[in-house]
Amino acid sequence: MASLTSAAVIIPSFTGLKASGSARATSTASSVKSPTPMAFSVKASLKDVGVAAAAVAVSGMLASNVLALEVLLGSDDGSLAFVPGSFSVAAGETITFKNNAGFPHNVVFDEDEVPAGVDAAAISMKDEDLLNAPGETYSVTLKEKGTYSFYCAPHQGAGMVGKVTVN
Repeated sequence: MASLTSAAVIIPSFTGLKASGSARATSTASSVKSPTPMAFSVKASLKDVGVAAAAVAVSGMLASNVLALEVLLGSDDGSLAFVPGSFSVAAGETITFKNNAGFPHNVVFDEDEVPAGVDAAAISMKDEDLLNAPGETYSVTLKEKGTYSFYCAPHQGAGMVGKVTVN
């Protein structure tokens, strides 16, 4: 991890300012003694700050590959929908589907609407595996570029369907 070195910063006091207005204000202002200058140090060098910024950026990129996108199962108003219902991700990024409302839910990829060569059953939840409680999740990583359609088996007839484009 980056270490910090010191560089002093001096903040000057505000002495010698003149008050405007009556003579009394002027005489009062001139009788006020100036405080001593405040000083504090900041321990950093530009090189170390750059290293720390790069480390934060890299850790952010790594974290983004772990959780590229969170899709809610059921909207906040109780509607049977994926939120968002249509979205894009980069190939290899993870999509996490999170139970929100109107459960039980699952995520099933339509075998007729996935890229050629993709096994829809391998990336889908099994029909009997349902997310039954708030906050339960199912994650999938899509590696092949193309468009994938998915649905919630218990609520497909109610229109709970979605689409993801993998770039």
